Amino acid sequence: MVDIVDKTTRSRMMACICAKDTRPEVVIRKKLYSRGFRYRKNVKSLPGTPDIVLKKYDAVIQIHGCFWHGHDCDDFKWPATRPVFWKNKILNNQKRDRLSAQRLLGAGWKLLIVWECAVKKATKGKDDNNLQELVDTISSWIMSDEKGIKHIGGSKLAK
Repeated sequence: MVDIVDKTTRSRMMACICAKDTRPEVVIRKKLYSRGFRYRKNVKSLPGTPDIVLKKYDAVIQIHGCFWHGHDCDDFKWPATRPVFWKNKILNNQKRDRLSAQRLLGAGWKLLIVWECAVKKATKGKDDNNLQELVDTISSWIMSDEKGIKHIGGSKLAK
């Protein structure tokens, strides 16, 4: 399948995609802050430059975009254009994610990965209950003694 826009337009569109302060990150950060959690964002000294770091709880939260991190959900599908490039790109992102997670765990942090699809689902519509439930889950995890990695979103909810 041929791209529907020219190379210059596609390049401009891709350049506008943010690596930090994405909408899902901002939504979660605001809700956590309103509940009294204080955090640092995008801490470069930690592996993977985590989106949210709660040092008091030895907790790190990564908010992953379903496309960029190759999540197994309805929001992800392999691009039809330049398939080799995208497969390498996304698989390398996943490899880097695993390595960062191992390093964080080895340094004594617990890790929560919140997938973009979970935030989208929680913010869909006018009813705020789904978002409150998501933030309740995140808050409970932060306060818990649970170690290791937990995923929230899509088919990986139970991990």
